[in-house]
Amino acid sequence: MADKTGIEWTEQTWNPTTGCDRISPGCDNCYALTMAKRLKGMGSTKYQTDGNPKTSGPGFGFATHASAITEPLRWKKPRKVFVNSMSDLFHAGNPDANLHLIFGVMAATPQHTYQVLSKRHGRMRSLLNDPQFSHMVRHRAEGYGRPPVAGWTWPLPNVWLGVSVENQKWADIRIKALAQTPAAVRFLSCEPLIGPVRLNRGHAYCPTHDFPGGFCSGPCPDLILPDWIIIGGESGPGARPFEPLWAADLIDDARLAGSAPFVKQLGSAWARENNASDTKGGKPADWPEHLRVREYPDTP
Repeated sequence: MADKTGIEWTEQTWNPTTGCDRISPGCDNCYALTMAKRLKGMGSTKYQTDGNPKTSGPGFGFATHASAITEPLRWKKPRKVFVNSMSDLFHAGNPDANLHLIFGVMAATPQHTYQVLSKRHGRMRSLLNDPQFSHMVRHRAEGYGRPPVAGWTWPLPNVWLGVSVENQKWADIRIKALAQTPAAVRFLSCEPLIGPVRLNRGHAYCPTHDFPGGFCSGPCPDLILPDWIIIGGESGPGARPFEPLWAADLIDDARLAGSAPFVKQLGSAWARENNASDTKGGKPADWPEHLRVREYPDTP
């Protein structure tokens, strides 16, 4: 069953797979890993697969859930859906055939908006650029009841694709890959932000020209910019420091790029230092006024 969520930028979560493995510094204090351990102890059937202790943990081994894949087909009310809040859809353990089914469900339910966030930018870029992948997605969608001529387009107009960005190193790698990935809406989750990130003020990512850092300046017909930038600090007892200046700089960069900035929270370390009313620093009333920004992208 899909779950209602307290995540401010979505309405519901859908987890056709669960579990993951840490692959970069943003994963170090993974909230989902901690939650999976607790859910395993509570007997939740989805969280009985243990992962590698070096990269994962109890209840957080990658697992697919066939019964969960078709859940959105039964939802009548349109909604924003965060896909795999407890996993990474493009994890190496998720077979291509399973991804065909999941994307097929998304294609067969155009009334919903799906938000897919990944740290596996390379596999996401490779698969979504593969004509065979989109062919199989269409085939699966038709199997779920979508008429063959129901205005099929690729990329799917109701699927937003995003990458996680925790510092400048991963920004330079993942945003360039995202720009090379076909998507109706592209977004960044700069959360947990553990260092400053700049989008190279006034410049944009260009997937076809090889400029230092993946940026292309000046007039260019191939410029691709993120449509949406989510900004947040790290939450939890071991949260790493967060500087409000990092959020302010990203808001400025988003404005110059024509992207919509969304400040989700300022993190637990900031909340403790400033005696905030919310332990995650998630209440805008506690923030400096210039950071109280929560916008959504224009959609197709």
